[in-house]
Amino acid sequence: MRVTKAIFPVAGLGTRFLPATKANPKEMMPIVDKPLIQYAVEEAVAAGITELIFVTSSSKRAIEDHFDSNYELESSLLQRGKLDLLDMVRNILPEGVSCAYVRQKSPQGLGHAVLCARQLVMNEPFAVLLADDLIDGGKKPCLQQMLQAYEETQSSIVAVQPISRSETKKYGVVDVATTTQSLLAIRGIVEKPEAHQAPSHLGVVGRYILSPRIFSHLEQVTHGSGGEIQLTDAIASLLKEEAVYAFQFAGKRYDCGNKLGYLEATIAYALKHPELADEFRDTLREWVECLQ
Repeated sequence: MRVTKAIFPVAGLGTRFLPATKANPKEMMPIVDKPLIQYAVEEAVAAGITELIFVTSSSKRAIEDHFDSNYELESSLLQRGKLDLLDMVRNILPEGVSCAYVRQKSPQGLGHAVLCARQLVMNEPFAVLLADDLIDGGKKPCLQQMLQAYEETQSSIVAVQPISRSETKKYGVVDVATTTQSLLAIRGIVEKPEAHQAPSHLGVVGRYILSPRIFSHLEQVTHGSGGEIQLTDAIASLLKEEAVYAFQFAGKRYDCGNKLGYLEATIAYALKHPELADEFRDTLREWVECLQ
């Protein structure tokens, strides 16, 4: 089956970016001139996703507004002849792409957020994208790479990247027979293991393609790490009845869930921005000289 639906879990509180996220969703924090959630949506749309499902909370209205029409803004831009900006805001979502929103009433983990979207996904394979993980895949976005692998396997796939032993407590870590290939059959998966218990050096990052069978496993798993319903635990359970693969994607991932990763992403994307790149590069050189 083709994958046409994607879930965006955006109900988190964003506590690591307080006070900026006190009234503004962390997914709306900009990397240069676009919010994080728009980068994730653009990646999904480029991969052929046509149904976007946002799992939100009561404080995330700004996300809904961002992907909706703003007639007052559009009218003002039209009257002032700013047609390039008008075209930009009108085409944040292309024709044929729809949005749906479902509330996660309380923060109970990524697994619970995915489960909240079950009635909208129904019995179809689907993608999950975490906006915190900004992935620059170059000409071929990460999700598009994964969907090509899915066409080959017709099985659930999780994106992974090499991590250091000191970072295992931050990731789900996969158990695989080899780490030398891009597509790897998973033998097991553990959420946030201690370094000496980690089965490999490959950590799961925020891109998934999942079989609808995952929902029945999400219903059955108990609260795991951090007292939350972990998607990793449900994937470990799914492995008992279906194959699941790890995919080492080509590209650079920026962990925008922490301040340093967010700043790194801002610099990287500013350096390739068509309007800012040259001037920003000169500015960086000046700063480097000051630091020497």
